[in-house]
Amino acid sequence: MTGVQGNVALSDILRPVSPPRELENVYSKDQLARLLDVVRTQGPWKSILAQHFASVEELIATMSGSMPEGVEATLDMFLTPTFRGFYANYSTALYPEIFDCFYNETFLEYAKSYWGAQYAKPQMMLFNINGPCGNTDPGHLDTPSFRGVRYENSPTWLCSVMGKSGLFKDYLIKMAQVITWFSHDPGSGFTFWPEGPAKAPGRLQPPIYNRGVVVQNEMMMHRGEANGPLELQRPAGLSFDTRFTGDPSDKDNWRLVNGDEVIAQYRTEDLRFLVHWSAEVFEDFAELKTNMEGTDNLTYDRVFETLLKDMRSRGIEVETPTDPMRDPQFIRTLIAAYDFGTPKIYPEGANPTAIYSEAA
Repeated sequence: MTGVQGNVALSDILRPVSPPRELENVYSKDQLARLLDVVRTQGPWKSILAQHFASVEELIATMSGSMPEGVEATLDMFLTPTFRGFYANYSTALYPEIFDCFYNETFLEYAKSYWGAQYAKPQMMLFNINGPCGNTDPGHLDTPSFRGVRYENSPTWLCSVMGKSGLFKDYLIKMAQVITWFSHDPGSGFTFWPEGPAKAPGRLQPPIYNRGVVVQNEMMMHRGEANGPLELQRPAGLSFDTRFTGDPSDKDNWRLVNGDEVIAQYRTEDLRFLVHWSAEVFEDFAELKTNMEGTDNLTYDRVFETLLKDMRSRGIEVETPTDPMRDPQFIRTLIAAYDFGTPKIYPEGANPTAIYSEAA
């Protein structure tokens, strides 16, 4: 496995425009109640892995890019009982109950201030929710978007590789997130690497109830932390078909279900609930106009030509694939080429849950 120390240049690419800015009392009690009510009434909800990744290669592309020698990765290694849904997408709120949460003037001012920019527009809003849950993620990047190649229309692994390569920064869509947690767990915080994954991390210290950060998570390694009793963090029967849903008879009871079978139940006070709001940011009107009119967009052909040229210039032998979007060997080559390794430094007590014990 390629280590961080041999890839300091790649590690240094992964630095946000500004360090995270901490926030307190982000949502009102009424807003929280409405956000949770959408989760309760509009489910059931799929796990994050089941929604976003078709193969382990695609998942690893958002993380370190490689596994320890002798370990054959599978998606099952990374399966945790963490579930996701969208409140808004394509700059549109999907539920009238949360309009004021999404079209949020305060959040837009946070985003503009974070970048020192003139304009911003809300783009997306999602939630992650779980009861007691381990976390095998060593650290990851959120999916970046580029003019012409966006997270909405392109594979997650490709956007991740483009971001980690540093080759397309002139086309990167400026983004800012307001990410907020509701968790009473005294040991579960948020770890982030604002100086790159080769350097020491920062941490939003627990407990993190109604606390948040303004961040650029597409260019900063970060990870949520495990929560709840260890013996409850991976419920028996958990699978890619497991769903998260509210209990129709009790608004403070939540269930994990496989079809009609309930495999776990949680109370609201035991949840770790994350609300992720994201905005596109524009330095000035000229940048806004370029982004909206699409006059300087990337194409897939140009992206792959750029990546192939760069890899070959660094002595990496790679054939030109006939189907670069689906060729597994080509995808693995790309991931390895822009691998910076996993972070080596974690806050005390906030290390990833081990996933390699069976192969060790």
